[in-house]
Amino acid sequence: MLRHLRYYGGTFIRGRIRRDARHFTNLLADCRTTQRQTLSRILELNADSFYSRRRGLTASMSVEQFRKLLPISDFETVRDEIEQMKAGNFQSLLGPKNKLLMFALSSGTTSQAKYIPITSQFLSDYRRGWQVWGINAMDSHHSLHMSDIVQLGSNHDQFRTPSGTPCGNISGLVGAMQSRVVQTMYAVPNPVGRISDSAAKGYTALRCAYANAHVGMVMTANPSTLIQLSKAAHQHQNELIRDIADGTLSTNFEIDAEVRKQLHSRIARPDKQRARELELIAARTGSIMPRDVWPKLELVAVWTGGSVGGYLDPMRKYFGDVAIRDHGLSASEGRMTIPLEDRTAAGVLDVGSHFFEFIPEDEHESSDPTVLEAHELEEGRNYFILLTTVSGLYRYDIRDVVRCTGFMGSTPLLEFLHKGAHIASITGEKLAESQVVTAIRGGLQKMKLDVHHFTLSPIWGDPPHYRLHLERADVPVVEMRQRLAHDVDAQLQELNVEYKEKRQSGRLGMLECLAIPNGTWERFIRHRQSRFGASLEQYKHPCLVPQLAFSETLLKDHAPAEERVDVRAA
Repeated sequence: MLRHLRYYGGTFIRGRIRRDARHFTNLLADCRTTQRQTLSRILELNADSFYSRRRGLTASMSVEQFRKLLPISDFETVRDEIEQMKAGNFQSLLGPKNKLLMFALSSGTTSQAKYIPITSQFLSDYRRGWQVWGINAMDSHHSLHMSDIVQLGSNHDQFRTPSGTPCGNISGLVGAMQSRVVQTMYAVPNPVGRISDSAAKGYTALRCAYANAHVGMVMTANPSTLIQLSKAAHQHQNELIRDIADGTLSTNFEIDAEVRKQLHSRIARPDKQRARELELIAARTGSIMPRDVWPKLELVAVWTGGSVGGYLDPMRKYFGDVAIRDHGLSASEGRMTIPLEDRTAAGVLDVGSHFFEFIPEDEHESSDPTVLEAHELEEGRNYFILLTTVSGLYRYDIRDVVRCTGFMGSTPLLEFLHKGAHIASITGEKLAESQVVTAIRGGLQKMKLDVHHFTLSPIWGDPPHYRLHLERADVPVVEMRQRLAHDVDAQLQELNVEYKEKRQSGRLGMLECLAIPNGTWERFIRHRQSRFGASLEQYKHPCLVPQLAFSETLLKDHAPAEERVDVRAA
């Protein structure tokens, strides 16, 4: 009954969102004009900030003038302004009408986390993009209008700056600002996102979601999260069924008393019937997997591009042959694409929210690269993205590599491929080469080891992890390698907040130290020098390689021929 009332009561809201979606579609026809209007809107909004005044930024300037005044940037370009904002001087980067709501936390290339400003206008654009995505997905799968959603979010108010600004995850802020009617669509209540312990948070999300038989869509960014939750459901299935039957929440998990109190009204009612349904499923299949407990499940929304695409087939083991729609390319810094179809990692560029520029992938390291506007891209080519946002980031190199797969109107469709050459990310940890060097050098110094060459790379597995490659002569004893691996892993957790979170939640496994045959680096270096034409003096050894195939290729192609078999036993 509630779903029918919600559906008919939401007719006006859906009509408004569909009008917004049609307006967005109309913007795609003339990408160049839309993007230049977006740039002017951003520059006007922040024209009275101290940053804009110092650099002479005005709403009337051309793209060429904008580029001449501002070089390509990264977070360090605005770190001083961000620090001033944390202290309460918001006009250092923002115009007075562009209210700061929170800082989104993300890992940076140093040990310091990045504090990304989230403003009122940024949030408005962000929510509109999600509404366009959502109405398109639900109209493509009409039964979703009458079913509920499992969405996994996080806390937007983990702590506060000295001036009192919340710091956390933007998904938590969006949830906190939803109306009560909209909140009834979600099977996992907002307070669950405030649980800090990952195991407790996962269990509580399952406790709430599994009590609901009417789930039609599951949403989270990384598909590895859904695999992990499915395994947790199997592990705790008896406890989950008992909690649902009794209207309780297990005391075996560390959950703040205030959160328990806020959840009480959603879980306090015993549901013997639902518990019995789950018992029968467990008896029939041996487990309580999402594919069985949610018979109306029609759509899973996750990232599908880049390395996370490897999780999709394992995910189907738990969710069945359900439709999958890409979540869209997004980061704390901004939403970049809006996918409008199932079964593709490509989405159309969100041209009305941010101003985008692109550098051809093979020119990224150049001192004077070609820089293109969105309408100038070529289908089939790869690019790095530069963002200019209402939150005060200008020509910001987010280090994402995308491929242009086509166009809607004159607006490009983009598919995420991978992070840039000096960043690796399997589950969203965005590990930087500078962090890797700091952690490994620290571990080697602690053990008084003198090592000239090493490389870290990601390894696929359940869960995936990172592998540190060192020649056997540098670390000849197994115990030394194990000790070094633990030390480097611990230091990476200190240096990268997202690596730490993924390790603690189990989405990333323990770092591994592998002794490769002596002489491997010599052959590897010769190969790279011949390939890139660099002299020995110019050679820069890659301390982090983001490609999953690196380890296998290194051992197959560059280890001494007599030692290319069974290198793990060496």
